[in-house]
Amino acid sequence: MDTAYGSAPLPVWERPEPQPRAAPVPLSRAKIAATAIRLADDHGLDGLSVRKIAKALGVGPMRLYDYVANKSELLDLMVDAVYAEIAEADQPAEWRATVLAIVHRTRAAALDHEWFADLLGARPRLGPHALAVGEATAAALSQAPGVRGIDDLQRALSVLSAFLTGALRAEVTERRTARSTGTDVTAWQTSLGPYLTRMLDTGRYPTVARLVVEGAHLDAEETFHHNLTTVLDGITRDPRR
Repeated sequence: MDTAYGSAPLPVWERPEPQPRAAPVPLSRAKIAATAIRLADDHGLDGLSVRKIAKALGVGPMRLYDYVANKSELLDLMVDAVYAEIAEADQPAEWRATVLAIVHRTRAAALDHEWFADLLGARPRLGPHALAVGEATAAALSQAPGVRGIDDLQRALSVLSAFLTGALRAEVTERRTARSTGTDVTAWQTSLGPYLTRMLDTGRYPTVARLVVEGAHLDAEETFHHNLTTVLDGITRDPRR
């Protein structure tokens, strides 16, 4: 179709919903996204398909293509629905409290919808709720000490995004591994304990030995918060001091 952008189709966010039709099952993009999210929560993204979503909705697969052109658009809708959960709360007035609240809500959303972590950082998210979260985060960081211009703000956002993506993917991967193997961290450490003891007894890995012997298994939420505040401290430090 001809649009203001040339011959490219309008983004899904700007296309009007199809006109309601006399059908046993009414549809909307929000309903399709909600159903897709439930399936992805239960079976992951690998278990998601238009056919399965249509079956769960009780409609033929071709009806869904009136609302989404392809799976990529479907994922965009799903991701933006999760960002709506992240954006729904009122933001604190102080910049640091705002960033902490947004990032912790993002972690909570990723633990509720593990597939969401797989899509973080994959490409820019341009849905209205994703943009709202991005605006709130950028506006808060722009008020931080040490962020003196657009270059500083871009770097701060990049560092925060890298931390968030890496931390959430690591935490979600650990949870998935524990489920798929039936082995938690303690059981895994116990099974490899004799081997690791023999290796550390060689004396070649003294710092690793300290971490194993003296280090405790840290609480995931507490560690996430500690590392997040460390990142924010680094972002806001004046590099000229």
